[in-house]
Amino acid sequence: MRIRVLLLFVAFTCTFQVAFSQGKYEWKQASAAGYTYKYVTNDPMQTRFYTLKNGLRVILSVNKKEPRIATKIAVRAGSNTDPKDHTGLAHYLEHLLFKGTDKYGSLDWAKEKPLLDKIEGLYEQYNTTTDEAKRKEIYKEIDRVSGEASKYAIANEYDKLMASMGSQGTNAHTWVEETVYEEDIPANALDKFLTVQAERFRYPVFRIFHTELEAVYEEKNRGLDNDGNKMSEAMHYNLFPTHNYGQQTTIGTIEHLKNPSLKAIREYYNKYYVPNNMAIIMAGDFNPDEVVKKVAQYFAYMQPKPITEYKPALEKPIAAPIVKDIYGPSAENMRICYRTPAEGTHDALMLDLISSILSNGKAGLMDLNLNKQQKLQSSGSGLNQYKDYGIFILTGTPKQGQTLEQVKELLMGQLEQLKKGNFDESLIKAVIANAKLGEIQGLEGNGNRAEALMTTFIQNKGEGWNKSVSWLDDEAKITKQQVVEFANKFFANNYVVLYKRKGEDKNVVKVDKPTITPVETNAGKQSAFVAMVNNMPATAVIPQWMNFEKDIQKGKLGNASVLYTQNKDNQLYRLYYKFDMGGWNNKLLPLAFSYLSFLGTDKYSSEQISKEYYNIASSFNAGAGNEESTVTITGLQENFGKAVSLFEHIIANCKADDAAFAAFKGRIMKVRADAKLNKGNIMKGLSSYASYGAKNPFNNALSDQEIANITAQQLVDILHDLMNYKHTVIYYGPEPLAKVTTTLAGLHKLPATFKDAAPAIKFARTTQNSNQVLFANYDMVQSEVNWLRNTSTYNADKQPVIDLFNGYFGGGMGSIVFQTIRESKALAYSTYANYATPAKKDEPYTIMAYVGCQADKMNDALKGMNELLNNLPQVNKNFEAAKLSEKKDIETQRITQDGVIFSYLAAQKKGLNYDPRKKEYEALDKINLEDIIKFHQQELANKSYTYCVVASDKKIKMDDLKKVGDLKTLTLEEIFGY
Repeated sequence: MRIRVLLLFVAFTCTFQVAFSQGKYEWKQASAAGYTYKYVTNDPMQTRFYTLKNGLRVILSVNKKEPRIATKIAVRAGSNTDPKDHTGLAHYLEHLLFKGTDKYGSLDWAKEKPLLDKIEGLYEQYNTTTDEAKRKEIYKEIDRVSGEASKYAIANEYDKLMASMGSQGTNAHTWVEETVYEEDIPANALDKFLTVQAERFRYPVFRIFHTELEAVYEEKNRGLDNDGNKMSEAMHYNLFPTHNYGQQTTIGTIEHLKNPSLKAIREYYNKYYVPNNMAIIMAGDFNPDEVVKKVAQYFAYMQPKPITEYKPALEKPIAAPIVKDIYGPSAENMRICYRTPAEGTHDALMLDLISSILSNGKAGLMDLNLNKQQKLQSSGSGLNQYKDYGIFILTGTPKQGQTLEQVKELLMGQLEQLKKGNFDESLIKAVIANAKLGEIQGLEGNGNRAEALMTTFIQNKGEGWNKSVSWLDDEAKITKQQVVEFANKFFANNYVVLYKRKGEDKNVVKVDKPTITPVETNAGKQSAFVAMVNNMPATAVIPQWMNFEKDIQKGKLGNASVLYTQNKDNQLYRLYYKFDMGGWNNKLLPLAFSYLSFLGTDKYSSEQISKEYYNIASSFNAGAGNEESTVTITGLQENFGKAVSLFEHIIANCKADDAAFAAFKGRIMKVRADAKLNKGNIMKGLSSYASYGAKNPFNNALSDQEIANITAQQLVDILHDLMNYKHTVIYYGPEPLAKVTTTLAGLHKLPATFKDAAPAIKFARTTQNSNQVLFANYDMVQSEVNWLRNTSTYNADKQPVIDLFNGYFGGGMGSIVFQTIRESKALAYSTYANYATPAKKDEPYTIMAYVGCQADKMNDALKGMNELLNNLPQVNKNFEAAKLSEKKDIETQRITQDGVIFSYLAAQKKGLNYDPRKKEYEALDKINLEDIIKFHQQELANKSYTYCVVASDKKIKMDDLKKVGDLKTLTLEEIFGY
């Protein structure tokens, strides 16, 4: 069985690859509680595959590690099946499935329906009208009637309902072959969940459409600002000149976005949202016999219909390289892309193995020959597998002074090494061993299980699950000779090269802002259906509290403290050396850790070290934070001694390598230059400037001259001296504490007395006494705004109110901020607000709010968020839903494994010696809406803020920002410190 994370840019997904089954992975049939199901022998997930009478698939995997269930309702329909004249339709529909039905989401369906029917008719007129003046008149009428209809609509009732039952991660995604609706529910909310979902798909109502349409416009414009998204679209378009993978984008064309048809959306729903084209997938804590019976009862109303599968014409072979340039403001990079065969084929199996032979993060050809030797900035490979075809990708980013064409030649060179067989046969065994280790780790999470089952349903209705679980065994049978023969046959001049160059994209055409009158959300109202669901009985889930004295064993290793929890589930271990020092104590420490991965010793080269770790399916990582640093060693317990011993040898005996260091310095300078091209990093820098002032953690960087003056030996000396500083040893694994400390005593040499680290740099927080605007100019379609204000220092007694306030005010799709900014006013696709809790007891809380919107909406967005910061709407139903959600989150949360230890350390930083969730849970019932209002008035209302704005000065007016507060335009040097 194989879980692989893929390079998908429009919507995140992962895939379970499939292959040819062996005898021990066979389909069997069984019956229980009156239902027949199929299963695959030796499936580690023990999955049951049911097909109900109406064709609905029910796919179940039991995992009782916590009282929660990851659920996915998957539909085998995506942008592939969009009508040619209505691209983006499947994605529109996904958004509309959150709007309710005639039973919920409405105050009065009889009065609402005629208005919605009128809106549908108006959109049909709008869709077919070409005269711009007439279109504006029609849209004006759409806006007016939509305002009338909204008086009967309850916005976000679905989201609030799911939050009330304790669901987490309420979301959905659309991609080329799928639309999937996702929830993570408490195990005791199963009946409520099925009641809601059965109703949700019975007769969805497309209400509050024009504001949701605007959210999709915003999503489109965000994509126009994302160079990675542009690369993905270009990759698909050029690899698939015939198939809808390349000819229909998931978000849709601007022309089609501007001309939606509610009638076409309804037709699409009726055609594809039928039981024989859908699956209900669950992984978690439940009785499968009971679940399938409940699903059958709740969804019995669904009637099957014939489904016409998308049958594309075969793509013609790519006869010669196709080369395309993509332009945008972010750092340069490139891809070499090959079109690959369908899922389930032997070629797909072979290409998956080859992707790991080339690049596995440790010991692949590209890892050793390119990344380790620093011949470029970075490189990697991967396989994106779809149903009909796949995409094999080689990626590379240039180092300083290197062209994209040179990067391409380096990547192609590694394919030549593959074709010549210049790799060890043992690498294949190591790939399989590491993949099996990853499989063990993946099985621990309900989300991983559900994701894998969802993918096999989308690709082959689950019929290939036997091949999925045999995947790694089948890869293990592949020989080096077979790999070489396949590579020479497959990798020819049949590829697409994409060069992401820095420059202006002259093809960007943003979706214009229509005039939208804010709609009514009826935030305090509730439908009878929702009241009924909320009143359904549910078996209580008893919360479990951590007891740090009982749950954590403590020991000593020399003069180092040891914290221990036992792994009773499998043979995985995680060992940590945790230091109370970081980059604020020594600016060179983060560089020393980064340099370590390029160093060898007197016994091993850097490449040999990577191979050694990969061969024993183990790894180590060393990273420095601001005031802490951690070395992590992981793997199977049987290799514990080898893995730890090798690390101890490396850290004590690594040798300075001047050639590697010169290349390393070049990489540092390139990373620093690339960071200035990333709008996300720019916003982080602005926010740090707002929170700390001109001298802040973000720009606490070495100057170019300081980097030039560093020597390789300086960094190696830091590494050699590392274990002489105070650190805590943390172990999670199957061995008892006494045995672990005995083993480590012979491996981890400690000094008689620890050295004291240099004091950490202290950064003073700012006080916002008047409004200020920090602006950074960036070539983008959208504008992004962060509000920031530092407040009082941490107070554990305040925490229950703060956490409840966050859930009520700005923490999700049912929050006040989301409902107002996005649902009512259609000002943004993404918006939130949070009263952020500090990590340490002597640090302040920080108010943070965010809106990412079209540049021409920025002024309205500023006004809208400021109104909420100053005047908090009082909606009792929302408050009660937020309280229920918070309680159920705590009730069903299970902090286990080494999470207990890290929770203990986090509590210590705040001056606590107990599980803070217990006090919060006990306090929640005593908090009322008046407490939240009072907190808002004291901490947020009518206060001064620093506004951090990243936008193009060609698309917004500086005078508008000056009206908000004192304007300061920051240079990149001021933001980044170099």
